[in-house]
Amino acid sequence: MSAKPLSGIEAKNDPRFKKIKLLLLDVDGVLTDGRIMWIKEQGWTRNYNVNDGYGIRMVQKLGLKIGIISGGKSEELKERVKLLEVAYSVLGSEEKLKSLMSVSEESGIPLEEICFVGDELFDLPALRRVGISVTVPNAMPEVKEVAHYITEKPGGRGAVREVIDQIRRAQNLHPSCASE
Repeated sequence: MSAKPLSGIEAKNDPRFKKIKLLLLDVDGVLTDGRIMWIKEQGWTRNYNVNDGYGIRMVQKLGLKIGIISGGKSEELKERVKLLEVAYSVLGSEEKLKSLMSVSEESGIPLEEICFVGDELFDLPALRRVGISVTVPNAMPEVKEVAHYITEKPGGRGAVREVIDQIRRAQNLHPSCASE
């Protein structure tokens, strides 16, 4: 992988971002800040960032496929996947490479056209195989070492939207083109 992760300007001009057809996301530490809360009479839950969610919905309208692969499989996570209407999801598996391969096969999208955002050690095998590997500033050091791009924003605080905007700008996708 890259010895020095790309900056935002470099990423915009990186040809790998231009050919991404599928954005795959980890959940804890990427779509969330990694905190899990207990709510009496509801159970465990996470906080999600509204800008990340809006970005996901926006680029799906522009033709980019979104997928979620997570070791978690809670009801609240299943509801989030359903609400965002992501095209692909593999929940309840920490075998991220196996999940990645399954989504690639199901979607027909080759690995070099997939961007995966992960932050934990079990994300490493998948991060090493995709066209663009992305992580967040609060990721494990080993993950940062293999990432092509490290977001400026932390997980659960707009990191996913930052990646979406990098892909959108690289591919010259404009929200005004999205059908309402």
